[in-house]
Amino acid sequence: MSRLPVGGLIDRARPLAFTFDGTLYRGHEGDTLASALLANDVRLVGRSFKYHRPRGIFSAGVEEPNALVELRSGARREPNSRATVAELYDGLEAASQNRWPSLDHDLLSINGLLSPFLGAGFYYKTFMWPAALWEKFYEPVIRRAAGLGRAADEADPDHYEKLTTFCDVLIIGAGPAGLMAALAAGRAGARVILADEDFLPGGRLNAEALEVDGMAGAAFAARLRAELDSLPNVRVMTRTTVFGVYDAGTYGALERVADHLPTPGPFQPRQRLWRIVATRAVLAAGATERPIVFGGNDRPGVMLAGAVRAYANRFGVATGTSTVVFATNDDAWRGAFEAQRAGARVTTIVDVRREVAPALTREAGALGIRTLLDGRITGTKGKLLTHVDVIANGRRERFATETLAVSGGWSPSVHLTCHHGGKPVWNEALAAFVPGTCPPGLEVAGAAAGTFSLGGALREGRTLGAKAAADVGHTSPMIEAPKAQDTPGAATAFWHVAESVGPAFVDLQNDVTAKDVSIAHREGFRSVEHLKRYTTLGMATDQGRTSNVTGLAIMASLTGQGIAETGTTIFRPPYTPVSLGALAGHHRGKDFRPVRLTPTHEWARAQGAVFIETGAWLRAQYFPRPGEKDWLESVSREVTAVRAAVGLIDVSTFGKIDLQGPDVGAFLDRVYINGFAQLGVGKARYGVMLREDGMVMDDGTTARLSPEHYVMTTTTVNAAKVYQHLEFCLQVLWPELDVTIASVSDQWAQIALAGPRARDVLARIVDAGVDVSNEGLPFMGAIEGAVMGGVPARLFRLSFSGELGYEIAVPARHGAALADALMTAGAAFGITPYGIEALGVLRIEKGHVSGNELTGQTTAGDLGMGRMASTKKDYIGRVMAARPGLTDPDRPSFIGFRPVDPAQRLRAGAHFLTPGAVASVENDEGYMSSVAYSPHLGHWIGLGFLKNGPSRIGERVRAYDPVRGNDFEVEVCSPGFIDPEGERLRG
Repeated sequence: MSRLPVGGLIDRARPLAFTFDGTLYRGHEGDTLASALLANDVRLVGRSFKYHRPRGIFSAGVEEPNALVELRSGARREPNSRATVAELYDGLEAASQNRWPSLDHDLLSINGLLSPFLGAGFYYKTFMWPAALWEKFYEPVIRRAAGLGRAADEADPDHYEKLTTFCDVLIIGAGPAGLMAALAAGRAGARVILADEDFLPGGRLNAEALEVDGMAGAAFAARLRAELDSLPNVRVMTRTTVFGVYDAGTYGALERVADHLPTPGPFQPRQRLWRIVATRAVLAAGATERPIVFGGNDRPGVMLAGAVRAYANRFGVATGTSTVVFATNDDAWRGAFEAQRAGARVTTIVDVRREVAPALTREAGALGIRTLLDGRITGTKGKLLTHVDVIANGRRERFATETLAVSGGWSPSVHLTCHHGGKPVWNEALAAFVPGTCPPGLEVAGAAAGTFSLGGALREGRTLGAKAAADVGHTSPMIEAPKAQDTPGAATAFWHVAESVGPAFVDLQNDVTAKDVSIAHREGFRSVEHLKRYTTLGMATDQGRTSNVTGLAIMASLTGQGIAETGTTIFRPPYTPVSLGALAGHHRGKDFRPVRLTPTHEWARAQGAVFIETGAWLRAQYFPRPGEKDWLESVSREVTAVRAAVGLIDVSTFGKIDLQGPDVGAFLDRVYINGFAQLGVGKARYGVMLREDGMVMDDGTTARLSPEHYVMTTTTVNAAKVYQHLEFCLQVLWPELDVTIASVSDQWAQIALAGPRARDVLARIVDAGVDVSNEGLPFMGAIEGAVMGGVPARLFRLSFSGELGYEIAVPARHGAALADALMTAGAAFGITPYGIEALGVLRIEKGHVSGNELTGQTTAGDLGMGRMASTKKDYIGRVMAARPGLTDPDRPSFIGFRPVDPAQRLRAGAHFLTPGAVASVENDEGYMSSVAYSPHLGHWIGLGFLKNGPSRIGERVRAYDPVRGNDFEVEVCSPGFIDPEGERLRG
């Protein structure tokens, strides 16, 4: 066992059991999965993507490229989880991935023998020939090899939340700089959110043996956390990663609410996606240690030096029985000293520099650590690391060791500073990229800004936290900076050991080597963006945190350019992976698009309605009665009742938009093809609006209730689209118009009453003084009044059924009561509720267009509405609608159809052909868009589009439907099957 006898921040009194690849192990509360595996001497944890080479734990944080595992099992199985940040809990199940049949014996490791043929860009060169093998061999093999872990096969049983919160100051990262920034801003009285991805705030204070104000760094961090928790204006959010910077001070953050538990508690989400709106922000995200590229640098046992120190100090784990350090900087020496004092045996420090501070060599000698300057690691041995080859001062040696701790310096975590397009700047003195232009309101403190000393980070955090609070109006005396070391951190830029023996890896997960970078250079892929895509460098799950800078530095040396000129790839959100479940939140299953219920839903249920989803709504499809054998019999009864007497249907789902202002008439003139400016008060008009490309967007009616008050109705499916279109027109195209609009679709219940006895029924529910006679409410009239004894209502005389018809709108809460009142009033006249199936039959019999015809690919001319288009005004889509292709007389246009053999059933989707013509695309003359069985006519009828349709009435064409095996003749006829002169609806 590699658990040190003392030390660390784990709770040794609370052991936890977990399994890895089916084997039971034990850890402690406060462990990560990685630290617990190392404590149990588990060094082999995964396989690389391309060559399936053995991989061990490489880091101690989010930058981990190797230790990716599957967590949990069954429906909660989660692939590609980083063991280095997976918090250990009792009963945790973990499994290695990307191996077969086992982790120790992976047959696909044979890929390593093929590495000479699998270099950079091999897939671009290999899978082009012969072309016939692509579908039969190449693609299936590539698909099978793609990916690392396995997603769950069952539906996710957990739920996720999405919330928005606001603050004055957002602090990103709870290391030394972040804690001090939060304290300064919090004491000043600002509303502060401190977000940190770790479960234990403190950052390097927990991972290093540091002292602040005479106390251990971890104790100092705990003291600050306690004070921040006591401040009512400060919220500390642990296990929370800020992953993106967006417009207007908005930040995306993922809180892992229950990932550290076997299962979430009752009503507890597994994860929570936060939208944080902050006036100011301080980025204190720290820095990432860089590796060095040399032969065999990927073996299990090769780790970052900072990780070796962190496992010893924070988790009480020695990463091996002996450790060799390979470094380019002073910080790695101090880490070696800390690990040695903690009980992890360090035997040798190999430094590429020829000189280091004498104090370092003296301390190393005092601790019994051998030092080799001007040294290089040239190779490693063992499936699990057993030996390293060193060249120093011209001499070659081989050391036995289980751990090789590597440090090529530190790179500030600049990712979030680049999310608005800013580019990091190369700092030659630090040999690192530091933040350039930051998003508005964001400043950077501590190691993220290139301030690597502890004292400097504490002071910088304090200063920027106070400044952020002052910027939002909260000032107070500057708090005193704690006392901490400002130890110099000398470093030299060193990237690649030229004397390496064996493959030298740049990107450990994707098996990108220094040789691959050289191939990309030779083949012209020298831009960092091309390098990334050609070699897959930086495209692993760590997004290049441990490989990007090293890879571009190697490319810079090959091109002869400096690193600053070579540049970096673009940083985009998210900063770390975000689960699709968190992005979706509650929007999954039925909640993906919540079902909307009409105001009369329960009333319709009591009437025995069968419901169907229409867009986002659940509407009554038909109302079966005992003895009816199928839906067609029920629908035919409903249609007959409307034609003979009276029926009612809830049409509340239509979009309803309230428009007010002196310029509404002018506005409607610009969005509709026909005129509305002269529409009189108390009148309604049917209108058609086009998209900018000249295609019909929607149709509907608009009524003028008073000189400056109009109400528009839209189709159900296009309600939101039309409202969005009108808002765009008002805000962008014509902001000078004095018009205010509001969606009132949910505020009003609307019931359509249709049939020859409709007026008789309506007259029985309106209050005294409301005139619904033919003179008082003529066709296309609109009045306001009261119904049912004082309920405010809007009455419209409209009809899409071809019968005398009205629409009655009342506040939504009165919808069910209105339906009851109409049923009671209409009982003497045989009133019948009908559903959308009957509504469809009624509108097809009358020849009205609807969703099947308003497909976004039809013009007003196609729909037979070309004469509605005004020639005296301009409107959206007018110019584009006049394109020759859209005005071609041979374009299929709207027309009706009846079967030559009345026994034949028409099918929507059938295509029209000239009798005797070969069924081919070239001979296609149109298609059937809508069909219905007409109980009035006793046979099926249809609407559709046919080339030169109106001029071909009486002609026979072939309706060809190969999908359902139909092929018979239909007669072209007028689309108005019932009352073509419109006498009924004006009666």
